[in-house]
Amino acid sequence: MAEAKRFLITGGAGFLGINMARYLLARGHAVVSLDIADFDYPERSQITEIKGDIRNRADVDKAMQGVDIVVHTAAALPLYTAEDIYTTDIVGTRTILESAQAHNVQRVIHISSTAVYGVPDHHPLYETDSLIGVGPYGKAKIEAEEECLKFRAKGLCVPIIRPKSFIGPERLGVFALFYDWAKDGRGFPMIGSGKNRYQLLDVEDLCDAIYLCATLDQAVVNDTFNVGAKDFTTMREDYQAVLDHAGFGKKIRPTPVEPIIIALRILEKLKLSPLYPWVYETASKDSFVSIEKAERILGWKPKYSNKQALVRNYEWYLAHLQEFEGKSGVSHRVPWSQGALRFAKLFF
Repeated sequence: MAEAKRFLITGGAGFLGINMARYLLARGHAVVSLDIADFDYPERSQITEIKGDIRNRADVDKAMQGVDIVVHTAAALPLYTAEDIYTTDIVGTRTILESAQAHNVQRVIHISSTAVYGVPDHHPLYETDSLIGVGPYGKAKIEAEEECLKFRAKGLCVPIIRPKSFIGPERLGVFALFYDWAKDGRGFPMIGSGKNRYQLLDVEDLCDAIYLCATLDQAVVNDTFNVGAKDFTTMREDYQAVLDHAGFGKKIRPTPVEPIIIALRILEKLKLSPLYPWVYETASKDSFVSIEKAERILGWKPKYSNKQALVRNYEWYLAHLQEFEGKSGVSHRVPWSQGALRFAKLFF
């Protein structure tokens, strides 16, 4: 077992944050959570909770006391305002890096996103491919990486991880919409034929990658890595695994791309749909990255296929349904309001 360290998780009360906290606690490490949200999990008594904002240097400095390694997961997601995305994802990242360097932290592991690749014209995507920001979130994620590179040049160890959309225990958000339909014995519409390949990632596999970046030699990990499932098929086949598991004999239903996207654009403008362009305009396209670099350099081996990750998340959703029924919001920790889409459910 690696030597016990003190880890700061920014966004510790979020979906990735709680999974990483549990992962580190299980390995004997001390955990500090910095988040604007309450850390309202059973593990609360086992961690140090700092309620604060990564944009506030005083909050960050308070959380950084005695910290060896930072896992920087905090971010404003695409449903937030453009201003919140900019200030959180760029200014907040810079504040974390400045404080980490001032406190002689050993390394800051930055959780980026494959959104930095925009809507690409080829697959798989490699770490050396062009970065093209689409929308405030995609652009902010690229600028946040640029902040990381500046501090890497100043001598700070800053591994950058670009995960595909990751799911698992505590993940709700847009996936809760699909799981709700599956639970109620409904089929599910797929934008387009569903024959495109869309790579996902189990959160446990992401935690493994983060931990390797925290424990391997600094010279090895001070780099940028794509992570995603190794085993994935088509969207239609992968998502069908959940409907099969639900046991109602329902099917994923292909739909024509253009009319559906036009309808979703209108619903979004009227604030009647939780789906934003990045979701519905990429859902019918291929989206997968090469994970060869992480496998070769980190020795990382993802355990879960797309299908296994989706079914595992669905089983967690069913087991915890009573805890979040009636709740909604804009983070991954709560279901997104279905809006007008709940009426569409009647037709499937």
